[in-house]
Amino acid sequence: MTHRELFLKNVAQTSDFPLALEIEKAEGVYMFGKDGKQYMDLISGIGVSNVGHRHPKVVEAIKNQVDKYLHLMVYGEYVQSPQVELAEALVKTLIPKVENVVPLDNVYFTNSGTEAVEGAMKLAKRYTGRQEIISCFNAYHGATQGALSLSGSENFKRNFRPLLPEIRNIRHGVMEDLGFITEKTAAIIIEIVGGEAGVRIPDKEYFWALRKRCDETKTLLILDEIQSGFGRTGTFWAFEQFGIYPDVLLCAKGMGGGMPIGAFIANHEVMGVFKNNPILGHITTFGGHPVSAASSLATLKVILEENLLAQVKAKADLFKSLLIHEKIKEVRSQGLMMAVEFEDFDTLKPIIDRAIEKGVVTDWFLFCDNSMRIAPPLIITEEEIRKACKVILESV
Repeated sequence: MTHRELFLKNVAQTSDFPLALEIEKAEGVYMFGKDGKQYMDLISGIGVSNVGHRHPKVVEAIKNQVDKYLHLMVYGEYVQSPQVELAEALVKTLIPKVENVVPLDNVYFTNSGTEAVEGAMKLAKRYTGRQEIISCFNAYHGATQGALSLSGSENFKRNFRPLLPEIRNIRHGVMEDLGFITEKTAAIIIEIVGGEAGVRIPDKEYFWALRKRCDETKTLLILDEIQSGFGRTGTFWAFEQFGIYPDVLLCAKGMGGGMPIGAFIANHEVMGVFKNNPILGHITTFGGHPVSAASSLATLKVILEENLLAQVKAKADLFKSLLIHEKIKEVRSQGLMMAVEFEDFDTLKPIIDRAIEKGVVTDWFLFCDNSMRIAPPLIITEEEIRKACKVILESV
């Protein structure tokens, strides 16, 4: 049987229409099929390959770590240099730029974004002694049962109920809904940029009011930067552009340079509740795997040392200047986290299919299926942007 046949026969499927591209190699912004066909990856494996596929420094870090050790012990028991050095580097990116906040300086490593969400939910309940958690409509925070409970889409939840109780959804970016945050609320989990809603960006004033409301009610503000973190929007963390600071920060996806890793980050006082009553209040076997941690540290260094952050705005502006067509209704962007809106899904889907045939991979959003997702590796060049936009416009 061919690999494609085995894929459909033996690999659990998530839909009846997978892309089923058979990729044999990837490098930079490109993936290469079995027949040698080249595909430009404009979605970075859904926000993962921020420094491109197989960045040489990331690959080198992985190989060096493999030569030292792999898994040694469940998370949190041994001093492992990849974890320690990565945690220190992450904390250095989180020096507050606003006054009167306690710095985030305690990193709990997980295997994925959804696991970071699960850990943060437990942390909020344990620290505050409250049960209610608020999230937003049209938000996606993961597919495990706790994270799924937060989802703002009943379509994804209804066949898996009962889910967690005391979950409330509010509208992302709507001031009047902040009143739903009360003294009963343990935490609000919110994206700075609404990702699967199709790149929705509230005003700074909204986030200032959100921060104030959380302070008034002693509610933890948990910012989900699983898609927007690690340079995607032009600053290392998207929240830096909005003049606020979270109580807990979530990251994953672009964090690993292609390896599986995530984290939730808080301060020592908040994170300390996991140490007693009960001890081992949150545990994981593979969280912060040394090879993934080494890959993540190399990714972080590449973003900073290769000055990728400073290039994001100009690259995003170039995309927006080129993606002009009567069928394109709007281009929304926070850095290289972009949504290109069309009339409806029936208009968009054939365009995506044609672009893939022509060697440019794009996608749509879970809760915004009339908008094309564009989130390329940050290393994409001006020439590659022009080439990609030419293919997209030809496909339109």
